[in-house]
Amino acid sequence: MVDAAMQSGTHDRECVFEAFSRRLPPSRRYGVVAGTGRLLELIDQYRFGDEELGWLRENSVVAPATLDWLANYRFSGTIHGYREGELYFPGSPILVLDAPFAEGVVLETLILSVLNYDSAVASAAARMASAAVGRPLAEMGSRRANEHAAVAAARAAFIAGFDATSNLEAGRHWGVPTMGTAAHAFTLLHDSEEAAFRAQIDALGVGTTLLVDTFDVRAAIDLAVSIAGPQLGAVRLDSGDLPSLVREVRAQLDDLGAVNTKITVTNDLDEYTIAALAASPVDSYGVGTSVVTGSGTPASGMVYKLVAHRNDAGEWVSVAKKSEGKVSVGGRKRPLRRIGANGRATAEVIQIIGEDHSPRHGAQARRSTQAPDAGATPRERDLLVPLMVDGVADERYLGTAGTALARKHRAAAVAELPEAAFRLSRGDPVLPTQYE
Repeated sequence: MVDAAMQSGTHDRECVFEAFSRRLPPSRRYGVVAGTGRLLELIDQYRFGDEELGWLRENSVVAPATLDWLANYRFSGTIHGYREGELYFPGSPILVLDAPFAEGVVLETLILSVLNYDSAVASAAARMASAAVGRPLAEMGSRRANEHAAVAAARAAFIAGFDATSNLEAGRHWGVPTMGTAAHAFTLLHDSEEAAFRAQIDALGVGTTLLVDTFDVRAAIDLAVSIAGPQLGAVRLDSGDLPSLVREVRAQLDDLGAVNTKITVTNDLDEYTIAALAASPVDSYGVGTSVVTGSGTPASGMVYKLVAHRNDAGEWVSVAKKSEGKVSVGGRKRPLRRIGANGRATAEVIQIIGEDHSPRHGAQARRSTQAPDAGATPRERDLLVPLMVDGVADERYLGTAGTALARKHRAAAVAELPEAAFRLSRGDPVLPTQYE
């Protein structure tokens, strides 16, 4: 597309692109925007180096003039979007990009790959966090994702309400709290379970978490408490009928005087099994496969569409796709979250702006940087904020500080939702999308 547009002379037309999702996955009542901080870093670093250009040249993918253009590529446009951690609904324009056509279209795959995956993980993780009703959650799914997605998933889960990750790179790069427990291999390495427990306690202290289901759970708990004493930090269960097993383990620990020893469970958990354990004396959860795969929805279904551009006369024109089942809404938009008098959100309102498609940098953008708060009267909250202006990203949304800010914003945005949003049964989005 870049090559053809350059040859036709349309590559530098001013354009407005928009990323949005036409619908939410089945049973999801809301989505969580994640990946924005990662995406801003990646756009800033997006380059075509000698190796990439050489491959394109050798395989005659694009014309020489396009190769020269790619060699000098630096994104110089402006991006507005929903804050990372914000909630989204069908049609929500979560990312709005203003740039010449070629600059904007070449980023399509990067934008969608980041937002589709990270938001899918965050949306699933948010459901798990609500099902856990305040009990800590650890992300432990790196072995079920590729090496890059594992880090992204840990970050997205943390933004959505998880408390820690077993992925150390996510801790190093993004500031996600890290944790871990021993695997069965550590127990099997030693000549006996007792030797394994003693080695772990000698290295990490009695506050460590011992894995107690390698052989016989009841015998392992007796052994663990006899070695560590009643101050043993925690035991981990990774198999069995968890609701009944947790109750038995809690009773055994209490009988041994280890009343403060916590129980953490793993074993292929998802939001449904976590909810089923709500009445059990579980202290924390470790979730792997389900969270890094979006709990059955590994992509959010987001698309990236051209919604407006200048024509040959220099006039702005709204454009939209008309295909059956894939109709889009053209034109620049101003999305608002309508909040009722009780402080609960009631609608996603998307205002269609007229023929003035110039990027917004004024009071509207400044107002929208405010975090959600409960109001005494009905109101509307602006959702778009400036993320990148003239190719320069807003540093507030980058790195460890940006990740922490996204987590804080997600908690505030979720607090606005009505109670129906947290049902795990199939149903429509909890907020209707209204175009005005």
